[in-house]
Amino acid sequence: MAKVLLILLDGVPWRNWRRLFGNLEGWVAHGEARVWRMRSVLPSTSGTCYASIHTGLAPQVHGIWGNATRRRLAFPDVFSEAVKAGLTTGAVTHSFWSEFFNRAPFDMVGDIEYDEPGGPITHGRFHTMTGDSSYNQMTPADLDLFATLTLLCERKGIDYGILHTCTLDSLGHRFFHDCAEMDDGCYRMDEALAGFIPRWRAAGYEVIVTADHGQDARGHHGGASDDQRDFALYYFGDGQGPAKDVLLDQLALAPTILARLGVPVPATMQVAPFLTGG
Repeated sequence: MAKVLLILLDGVPWRNWRRLFGNLEGWVAHGEARVWRMRSVLPSTSGTCYASIHTGLAPQVHGIWGNATRRRLAFPDVFSEAVKAGLTTGAVTHSFWSEFFNRAPFDMVGDIEYDEPGGPITHGRFHTMTGDSSYNQMTPADLDLFATLTLLCERKGIDYGILHTCTLDSLGHRFFHDCAEMDDGCYRMDEALAGFIPRWRAAGYEVIVTADHGQDARGHHGGASDDQRDFALYYFGDGQGPAKDVLLDQLALAPTILARLGVPVPATMQVAPFLTGG
């Protein structure tokens, strides 16, 4: 059984990962991480992908069609199954995750931070981006988010944790991708993340760094093109994965995480895990 952290950098397309994340690529070159290409569900919309990432179900089953559809999902998911197995979970994410996997609607005062031993999210720390616009992203500092996840690891002893940041997704929507702003945003994210991965690994966590979907050259996603759907998945851990040229299915992420945690995979998750052994 492993402890696992899932780091979701929202809206980063395949071409930006391999080109602009020098620290992650350096760990791959040094043999400390592996990387694959993963393809999102359709539609490749954020809320839809969040629901699929944690339930292992297609949108046509879970029924989250876009960002306007917000409700508590009634299917087994990574949080619920981990807690059922006696593990402790944590989330440092957009409030969507609290609504989908704990309770809805989101109460900004009551749900912005909670510690609930009964779960399914044992320790939740959320943000909303309320009031975001084309000129004001309303995103928290990524270093603050990484530090908060680390606090949950070290003070709360979580077995599974997820961190989700929308910084780069928002930059893509505002500036598109062939620009200095996006180059700098990816560089800064890579540097910030690099300061925490060794600390998480030293604390005994396997780490998965990935996205929910890609973005096209105009900063759009939701559709079926490869640049809107495809992104990288970096894995730091002892599991055995497929050949490096295998295209991973996003629906395999939930059963993979549960398998790494040593938690039984529910029958609703029908795509096989992509990591084994270790």
